[in-house]
Amino acid sequence: MAEAVDLDEAKTARFQEKRERILDAATLLINRRGLKGLTFVDVAEKVGLNTTSVTYYFRRKEMLAAAVLHRTLDRIEAMADAGAGEATPRECVRAYVAANFELHARVARLQETPVAIISDIRAMKPPLRTELLDRYLTIFRKLRAYFGPPENARQRALSTARAHALLQNMFWLSAWLPEYGVEDYPRARDRLIEIFEHGIAPAGAPWSPEIVPVPKTTGHSQGMPGHYLRTATELINERGYRGASVDEIVTQLNVTKGSFYHHHDAKDDLVLDCFRQSHLRTALVQQAGQALGGDQLHRLNSVIATLLGVQFFGDFPLLRSTALQALPGEWRSDVIEQSDRVARRFAGMLIDGISEGTVRACDPLIASQVIMASLNAAYDLKKWASGMAPGEAVALYASTLTHGLFAD
Repeated sequence: MAEAVDLDEAKTARFQEKRERILDAATLLINRRGLKGLTFVDVAEKVGLNTTSVTYYFRRKEMLAAAVLHRTLDRIEAMADAGAGEATPRECVRAYVAANFELHARVARLQETPVAIISDIRAMKPPLRTELLDRYLTIFRKLRAYFGPPENARQRALSTARAHALLQNMFWLSAWLPEYGVEDYPRARDRLIEIFEHGIAPAGAPWSPEIVPVPKTTGHSQGMPGHYLRTATELINERGYRGASVDEIVTQLNVTKGSFYHHHDAKDDLVLDCFRQSHLRTALVQQAGQALGGDQLHRLNSVIATLLGVQFFGDFPLLRSTALQALPGEWRSDVIEQSDRVARRFAGMLIDGISEGTVRACDPLIASQVIMASLNAAYDLKKWASGMAPGEAVALYASTLTHGLFAD
């Protein structure tokens, strides 16, 4: 009897070990190509199995993708729990950020598989999508609880903005942390925590931004009409790359597929054009902000306020970076280069403000990435912002950047 039990345990261990290898391979493929690029053939090749063996563990691709995303949410929730037991909001945030940096360090040392990019959850079909979104909201609520029970509606709205900025900046780490050596992670962690705690503006600095003009299109759309770009951007932001099909885009536009393909050979072309438009429009706002009068903090605040207004209330938002993983590698590099250029311009504005004395001394490279992450993800809070006056919504969310996550 003991031998039978040992045999069963061995079979269970082998099953679990192969299942984890399949999940690891699928995670890497999702991060590289998005859910649309996940195939049983590629997973099988990575783990040294045949396709039939993979289907023994997961009958359908959607089930494999859901298992990968559930495992990722397990890991994200564990990091959220790492901060939940601390005594103060600052200590909660510090512990949570430290847990994220520790994970990235283990991944960089090849001791652990990266977490999967979860942006395509919205493209999953029910009931898998519902289960995953419910888990994501549970994690978000745990982060919001870091800031204590809200005393009123304004405090609740502020806690929501703070939790959102914190979570999205942890997702954004993969965009800039690989530029550092693992030995420099502790310093980068401490500088990021410092920005979360104090923001980029000196204590008591006023918030009185000017809203600068935002172009609808830049004239560099390579023949694609502006309303195509706007519709595609909104659909991709709301449903993810996979959820925004060509059929859905042409339905929203009330045009034929023939008309769509007259302008672009494939949806990837359209996504690339949407990214170019977003980066060019952002750059033009930055340039307009730099041309304003006043001090450097005022100019930076004006750019931040303008772009937050675009994401919350504009009819032509900026494209979320979550669509990036679906692009072919050579195009992805081009988009990343455009994004880096925008980030460097923010870093330059911060450096000028530090030299001038109107921006708090901070790491401008890391602070620029915090700005990028927060502006990029702000679209997700359109519904949150719709319950407030535009100026109040922008000011509340911007306070996470200007004065940190704990300012009154």
